[in-house]
Amino acid sequence: MEKYGYLRVSSKDQNLDRQYAALASYQIPKKNIYVDKMSGMDFHRKAYQKMIRSVKKGDLIVVKSIDRLGRNYDDILKEWRKITRDIGADIEVIDMPLLNTRS
Repeated sequence: MEKYGYLRVSSKDQNLDRQYAALASYQIPKKNIYVDKMSGMDFHRKAYQKMIRSVKKGDLIVVKSIDRLGRNYDDILKEWRKITRDIGADIEVIDMPLLNTRS
């Protein structure tokens, strides 16, 4: 099982420190942390797409909060299903444990 971290801010001048700090205890290899500095309106983000191509069944994706994945509820649901059902990976949302799919 590989662990992946996904971080996103909406603009290049925003700080990622809190998101990095939140992921620190998960011991995610640096090569498996993906960062986008752009809007969460859709999922056409370079780092996000690269991460999704790497994730395999049984892997874990960790995000600090659900809004780091995206801003559009319907799009988040589609991606959530793709990750958990199609790929067979798990998602852990640090600040909302009820959403965690890892058993």
